[in-house]
Amino acid sequence: MIRIENLIKQYKTAVVLNISSLEIQQGECFGLVGNNGAGKTTFFRMILDLVRPTGGAVLYEGTNVCENEDWKREVGAFLDEHMLLGYLTPDEYFETLRKVYGLSDADLANHLGKFTDFFNDEILDKKKYIRDLSKGNIKKVGIAAALIGQPKAVLLDEPFENLDPTSQNRLKRLVLEESQNGVTFLISSHDLNHVTEICDRIVLLEKGEVKKDLKDKLEMGQELDTYFNH
Repeated sequence: MIRIENLIKQYKTAVVLNISSLEIQQGECFGLVGNNGAGKTTFFRMILDLVRPTGGAVLYEGTNVCENEDWKREVGAFLDEHMLLGYLTPDEYFETLRKVYGLSDADLANHLGKFTDFFNDEILDKKKYIRDLSKGNIKKVGIAAALIGQPKAVLLDEPFENLDPTSQNRLKRLVLEESQNGVTFLISSHDLNHVTEICDRIVLLEKGEVKKDLKDKLEMGQELDTYFNH
């Protein structure tokens, strides 16, 4: 589904990402971990064509993301609050997305209904601008927005950050449910426990390079613990 070919990002003399080959399959729940500065966010931004590569390519269904925009209707993402329209209320924002994706009122209601527990009666019908919400609630809006329009793939950067424990568990259930429906998830997180619990595969980045590509759920946790405690 998503294929990486000799992907390089370089700023002057500093190479911040260098991935020779990587393929993410349809329906996979793919975790991305690494210390600060490992290149995780840069990698996600390059997949979304928000940052252009110095060399190589990101291919979505065989098409270079830099050369075609059709893939954008099939890929949802929430990387940070700057992707949202902070001057709107969540209700206004979701209504805007409804029109962009050509959904009916019923489609939007059905979509938001999936997030009732996750929103915990703190998001909709509150007449608060997105910019005035707590960091955790901004994240909830972004995650719900990323999944609107039945995307085939969804990228989430640090989705568990700023969420209380109950919301973290509700989010894990949402991801698992959508994964079972065939949605591909790419999740970058510092929370090793959460990613090992929900991801089928975890790639470890260090200084922009793939150091581990873990696919055995029984060994993921131990291998990551050993790596980050060395």
